[in-house]
Amino acid sequence: MTLRLFDTERRTMRDFAPLVPGRASVYLCGATVQGEPHIGHVRSGVAFDVLRRWLQAHDYDVYFIRNVTDIDDKILNKAAEAGRPWWEWAATYERAFDRAYEALGVQPPSAEPRATGHITQMVDLMRRLIDRGHAYASEGNVYFDVQSYPDYGKLSGHKLDDVHQGESAGEGKRDPRDFTLWKAAKPGEPSWPSPWGPGRPGWHLECSAMAEFYLGAEFDIHCGGMDLVFPHHENEIAQSKASGAGFAQYWLHNGWVTMGGEKMSKSLGNVLSVPNVLKKVRAVELRFYLGSAHYGSMLEYSDKALYDAAASYQRIEAFIHRVAERAGEIPVGKWTDAFAEAMDDNLAVPRALAEVHRVVHEGNKALESGAVDTARELAGQVRAMLNILGVCPYDPKWYAPEDTSAAQEALDVLVRAELDRRQQARADKDWGTADAVRDRLVAAGIEVTDTAQGPEWSLGAARGKAN
Repeated sequence: MTLRLFDTERRTMRDFAPLVPGRASVYLCGATVQGEPHIGHVRSGVAFDVLRRWLQAHDYDVYFIRNVTDIDDKILNKAAEAGRPWWEWAATYERAFDRAYEALGVQPPSAEPRATGHITQMVDLMRRLIDRGHAYASEGNVYFDVQSYPDYGKLSGHKLDDVHQGESAGEGKRDPRDFTLWKAAKPGEPSWPSPWGPGRPGWHLECSAMAEFYLGAEFDIHCGGMDLVFPHHENEIAQSKASGAGFAQYWLHNGWVTMGGEKMSKSLGNVLSVPNVLKKVRAVELRFYLGSAHYGSMLEYSDKALYDAAASYQRIEAFIHRVAERAGEIPVGKWTDAFAEAMDDNLAVPRALAEVHRVVHEGNKALESGAVDTARELAGQVRAMLNILGVCPYDPKWYAPEDTSAAQEALDVLVRAELDRRQQARADKDWGTADAVRDRLVAAGIEVTDTAQGPEWSLGAARGKAN
């Protein structure tokens, strides 16, 4: 199958055909580094890391750009409230986002440009827009004339008469629907020189200039959260195409992480920071949870949903470990055709995971019947599929073997004694004692699997966290 993606702009599924054969150019709107990242912020990083891995698996040379917005009203306001320099505030939370991405196994981008490092490119873009009659300067500000661009609203479906940019009227705006490209300097705020006077860039201008600088006037895929469709991405398209650039050929948008049906945001006070959530589950389990829904769907957060996802991952992980214990090293195999069909269908991860669980089920049956070679082959398929999703237990990111042989042997003696006690209780039809032993082991993080050769155990994670 050919990879097909849902293009937000055209509102249809389209075959992916890159501008340059063998190369895929991708721009992802990154963080506005105003505070600690929550799991809603990093969902796009995980979702489009899966896209990147699937492209790489098909031998595309992927140019992946993810920007950092390090100058913004929110950053200035929060830094001022805290009595700290704006640049120090931005740098502090840029590092916090980097730690969150790294913790979740999101591959670093090919380049990660900061807005403040690309003022020259932004000035050049504004000059082109003014020369073409799509922008105008007024009282030190520069605005984009939305009526000058006939296709305005095509991405979002907004009609021009209903447009509200969500920004102030601005000094010298001809039309309240026009949006700001350049903000005239205000006392006490940072500014940069420009032909129209000192000031700082508008948010929308930043991404257009950086995308063009790193990926060219035309590139393949532009990604970002659904909340960016309007006004951010609508305005990006308008200013880029009005300047003469072809800009993005495909637009992909990920859904929100919600709580109680509402978008997770700091203003709603329903934020779950990445460091706090990582106190509840392992990083690989959080990544598995965030990536388990289709990227375009909403992901409703609850502790139960998080723990259920973690338990689901642990069952997959336990299968791979059991095979390794019986069969030795598991080479990475090839994903199944059903997995590939799901991924090629607009990255249908839920279907892809259903295929992973199917193969795990077959592998467990093979182990129970003593068909170790078959189980090893199936485990290799599972490893290949999990690599695409970024959660293979034997990826060096998640697996760091330690010399714990003495502790493992001691634990094995204790667990085996409990399992022998359980077996005797079952033989005596003392089901209460048998169930109590198993529940105690599970609560301690010991996964027990009954096989034809007798019970086997492996380390999972302790239950009871959700209580």
